[in-house]
Amino acid sequence: MWIISGGVTAVILGILGLAKWWLLFLKALAALVPFVLLISGIFAIIIGISSVKERAEEGREEAADQSAESDKS
Repeated sequence: MWIISGGVTAVILGILGLAKWWLLFLKALAALVPFVLLISGIFAIIIGISSVKERAEEGREEAADQSAESDKS
């Protein structure tokens, strides 16, 4: 029961805070969007490079397996 009343209180205070500091909230949101885009772009680049390296390694392993099989024949 205490958790529910705490949650309701937090929601009410949050709504009142947004109403009072709406313009400040919008400025903070405007400042946060480029930062989030920058961080997500960096992660996307890192994941992409990792994926390319993984595919290249798989290709090398397949080539090594094929050459080893052709050497046995």
